[in-house]
Amino acid sequence: MWSLMDGGKNVEKRLLVVGSINIDLVACANRLPAPGETILGSSFDVFNGGKGANQAVAVAKLGAPVDMIASLGTDLFTERLLSGLKTAGVDTHAVQMVAGPCGVAHISRADNGENSIIVVSGANRLLSAAYIDAHLEIVQHAKMILVQLETPLEAVIRLAEQAAETKTPLMLDPAPARPLPESLLSRTTWLTPNETEAQILLGRVNLDPPAAAEKLLAMGARNVALKLGSQGVFLAGRDCAAQQIPAFSVKVVDTTAAGDCFNAAFAVALTRGNPPAVAARYAAAAAAISVTRAGAQPSLPSAAEVEAFLARQ
Repeated sequence: MWSLMDGGKNVEKRLLVVGSINIDLVACANRLPAPGETILGSSFDVFNGGKGANQAVAVAKLGAPVDMIASLGTDLFTERLLSGLKTAGVDTHAVQMVAGPCGVAHISRADNGENSIIVVSGANRLLSAAYIDAHLEIVQHAKMILVQLETPLEAVIRLAEQAAETKTPLMLDPAPARPLPESLLSRTTWLTPNETEAQILLGRVNLDPPAAAEKLLAMGARNVALKLGSQGVFLAGRDCAAQQIPAFSVKVVDTTAAGDCFNAAFAVALTRGNPPAVAARYAAAAAAISVTRAGAQPSLPSAAEVEAFLARQ
């Protein structure tokens, strides 16, 4: 049976996710429409989502204790979103409730698994640097922090500053992609863009993975995990040799949250004492399982599912 190392310790390490909570409104069709085009869809679903919530739920489903710092609105989706986090095992005592709408993601999904997403931030935009400061104790006691860019950049930067002060590893998922300051990148232990996000960060296209990773490292990140979809992930940095970890071949149903699943599983494996290459293979397996199922959080696998999947390879 394939299993992760636990660093020789029986006490599980605690992770912290800081980020967005959204409701996902998913319209499916045989293909994505072209700009200005109207097409007929085949189905419509509502799922719990948000990059932050996806990562927190994924961590919890993989059996690791996890706290979440986030901002949640007060509308018809509030109870559903909060209940979903709690049911998965996420500690939500640092999720603030603010008057107004929850975050919403409108997702168009094609039969081949491709998707396009528009996110309306709602309450997520009210996650402030001051709110991060108010929860300094959680940040200080985290073994690793996962963060994304669906919340205000000022809060992400403040979080990175706190992480640096306490020498807590920070994993930054730079999505939605935007240019980032060196002050943030230099405090990032693991930068985890996909190919499109890397191109936006670098301001250029047509770079092969080693070249892109090298340039991202030169911008300040300690390590890079460049997510390449069906081609796997390219690792490089101060804590690992440059290498490509292949993806697993599966039938793709829906790629929504695959990147979030990868990050969560990668963080879980790293904080259990595994070297980056082993952690990336575990994360690739988790992400492979997730794309075979529809929806963001419903697609996220358990630890037992990931280990069984790897044992069959």
